[in-house]
Amino acid sequence: MESKRQLQKENTRRRLMEAAYQVYSAQGFTAATAAIAKEAGVSHGAVFVHFPTLNDLLTCLTQDFADRLGLELHELAERSGDMEALLKSHLDVLSRYEDFYIRLITEKSLLPEDARTILAGLQTTAAYHFSQVLDREIENRTVKAIPAHMAFNTWLGLVHYYLQNKDSFSPEGPLLLRYGPELTSTFLSLIQV
Repeated sequence: MESKRQLQKENTRRRLMEAAYQVYSAQGFTAATAAIAKEAGVSHGAVFVHFPTLNDLLTCLTQDFADRLGLELHELAERSGDMEALLKSHLDVLSRYEDFYIRLITEKSLLPEDARTILAGLQTTAAYHFSQVLDREIENRTVKAIPAHMAFNTWLGLVHYYLQNKDSFSPEGPLLLRYGPELTSTFLSLIQV
């Protein structure tokens, strides 16, 4: 009996997390928790059974996102033989979470401090894997000897600029799918020997 109840509780929590992804992606972090409950098909009170405060929900959601993305980025870095493959893979991962990621980078100030710290940790993870590939490329003399932090920040700044201005660049559809190849080739042209 206990395991069935525990399974039901875990299922409800998972539905709430997925609903929060959907609602926050569409409406932003000011969306009402009632909208999340409705999307998940549960009572409004169920949100607070699983997440006692809104900050708990936002922090758990950011941690879940960082865990998902961090794992994928780690696997990509291991498989990526060169910078071009890594950049394309990075954009591929971000494109699967594009709307939620846009909310994270544009509405970061609305997140609790713990969630902002998690987001910073995610960027640190991405920078670490980026620097590993960059160092190999520098050693192979295929890219310029650029400090890893400057190269990564330039790449991330380029990607974030386009994402933050999606309404101007790609209002009707996925931005990274549309501009990914151009972002990649432009960045590579800046760093390649």
